[in-house]
Amino acid sequence: MKILMINVVCGIRSTGCICTNLAEELEKQGHQVKIAYGREEVPPKYQKWAIRIGSNLDVGLHGIKARFFDAVGLGSKKATKRFVEWMKEYDPDVIHLHNLHGYYINIEVLFDYLRNCGKKIIWTLHDCWAFTGHCTYFDYENCEKWKMACEKCPKSNDYPKRWVMDNSRKNYNLKKKILTQIPNMRIITPSQWLTNLVKQSFLKEYAVQVIYNGIDTTIFKPTDSELRKKYNLEDKKVILGVSAVWEKRKGLDVFNELADMLPNDYRIVLIGIPRSLKKKLAKNIIAIPRTNNQKELAEFYTMADVYLNPTYEDNYPTTNLEAIACGTPVITYNTGGSGESAILYGCVVNEKNVDSIRAGIGNIRDFTINGKVFDIKEMVEEYIKAYFYM
Repeated sequence: MKILMINVVCGIRSTGCICTNLAEELEKQGHQVKIAYGREEVPPKYQKWAIRIGSNLDVGLHGIKARFFDAVGLGSKKATKRFVEWMKEYDPDVIHLHNLHGYYINIEVLFDYLRNCGKKIIWTLHDCWAFTGHCTYFDYENCEKWKMACEKCPKSNDYPKRWVMDNSRKNYNLKKKILTQIPNMRIITPSQWLTNLVKQSFLKEYAVQVIYNGIDTTIFKPTDSELRKKYNLEDKKVILGVSAVWEKRKGLDVFNELADMLPNDYRIVLIGIPRSLKKKLAKNIIAIPRTNNQKELAEFYTMADVYLNPTYEDNYPTTNLEAIACGTPVITYNTGGSGESAILYGCVVNEKNVDSIRAGIGNIRDFTINGKVFDIKEMVEEYIKAYFYM
């Protein structure tokens, strides 16, 4: 079977790693795989699967159009037409969509092809962008406009940013028109929370199911390291936070506030902090740059006493799963699908404030293991069932 995945990145970040994890297992089972991606470099070990859509210039021009005209997914027309011609030549049996936002692909051109191509179409939604007029998440604003028709979107300063026009109503109506005309499409979500939202959206006529994200448990497992010695943490209790991009919704403010409240025998370590953010952190927070080295991440997870994920908006974070697989409990807010994974080992905090998190940290010894994370092979088997039996 020939499978084509389409995602904004390949082999990096959570969605890119999900794609390459799938590709590795599918290839082992004798299937042919390609991953079409839009931006950023692909690690060498994954380049055999990678097909780039467009160029850096295309991404830049698409991004400018999105900033001025609120047009995410509506640029890159020529690049997408070229990609469609490549798809026709590759002739996959299954087209597996992932994140289509990120300034790299034109959804009008893409879905015009998908509507008549006669292929099996799977779409894994990693956020809510597919059924809103602009944003990827709306929990923080308690917005329900997406149920009827978006307008005057309050998320202009968050990704995807816009500077001038608010075309959220126009975008909503366009998506509703073009995304609901694809025969033989199945929607997958990594959380029951997102499945419930899809069933309330204009995508509700499609079959939708949950396939939980899987991780590579041969990498993410208890892993010894010298990290405590390296960062002078040998006599400290370590609270770890990890993010590829530290946006407001990821709860960076929570770590700063918590740092001022904790006793001296605690330290917070944050991974993924760019230089521009270091000066905004409390002095007793250890900032580590972003890493795509999964073994190193496993060492950090194992070294920590608790993994803290105070996200205000999220789907089913793979970082929670990675921490749990390394034997480290998770504390997270009861938001999106984050709590669905944390209940396996950790604490789900209903009150979104630092006092509640501090109380959870104090109860770490009471946490019990209530289940195991989904392994990559289990995830792949579920996807193969969807590929064959949809």
